[in-house]
Amino acid sequence: MSTHAYSARIALVGDRSPHVRSHQRVPQVLDRMRERERLDLDVYWVSTDEVGAMDAFDGIWVLPGSPYRSEAGAVTAIRTAREQGIPFLGTCGGFQHAMLEYARNVCGATGVHHAENTPDADDLLIVPLACSLDGHEAAVEVRPGTLAGRLLGAERTTERYHCSYGLAPGRQSMLEDHGLVFSAYDDDGAPRVAELPGHAFFLVTLFQPELSGDGTRPHPFIQAFAHAAAGHAGSSASGVPGGQIVETGRGAIPASR
Repeated sequence: MSTHAYSARIALVGDRSPHVRSHQRVPQVLDRMRERERLDLDVYWVSTDEVGAMDAFDGIWVLPGSPYRSEAGAVTAIRTAREQGIPFLGTCGGFQHAMLEYARNVCGATGVHHAENTPDADDLLIVPLACSLDGHEAAVEVRPGTLAGRLLGAERTTERYHCSYGLAPGRQSMLEDHGLVFSAYDDDGAPRVAELPGHAFFLVTLFQPELSGDGTRPHPFIQAFAHAAAGHAGSSASGVPGGQIVETGRGAIPASR
C-alpha cells in the first residue's frame, strides 16, 4: 500500500533500445522502489521525437542513449522541468542536454551545440572527452554542502560511466554565472554533477547512477528523485488518484510494455 494519496507520474525520456543497459535497469530500479519504499509510481516512456506537453508529469528523467532521435525533444523536456518546477534527473546524455538547455535558454548562448549531433558547428558546448569513459568506473569528488554532497554523505565516490562526451573546457563559468552549481568533479577537475538551487529537485550527472550495484538498492540520487516526484504529486493540483491513467506526452506509454 502506498504511503502517498496520489500516484507520481514519471516520464523516462529517451529512445528505448535493448542495446542500452540503462534502459533495462531504470524500470527495474523504480520497481524495486515501489516495493521497498511503498511509493506509488506510474512510469512512462516518452521517445524524444514524441515529446509533447510534459507538465502533467511529476518527475522527468532524461536517460542515456544519445544521439537522440530529437535533440529538440530532449531539450524541451528539460526546459519544462526547469521552468515548471518538476523534479528532474538527467544522466549521461541527460547531463549533456541539460547543459545545452541551460546555456541556450538561461545564459542566452543560443548558438551552442553538441559535437555528437552537429560536429561541424562553430560553438561546441559538449565535446568529446579527452579519454572516453565508455564502460569505465571513475572516482568523483563531491562538494560538501551541495545537494549531491548531502545525498551521498561522502566527499568521494566511485561511479560507473558509459560516456564519451562532456562539457567543453572553459564553459563552466558561463553556466555558474547564471546560477547553475557544479557539485562534483573528476580527479582532473572536470564537472560530473550539476544542480539548480531553489528548484524542487534538479540534478544531472555525467555518470549513470542507475548502474550502481546490482539494481536492488537505488542510488541515493535516484531515491531522492523518486521521493521528490511523489512529493510533487501530493502537492500538485493536477494530482490523480493512484492507478488512474491520464493523457501525458504524445508518445507516452507505460514502462511495463
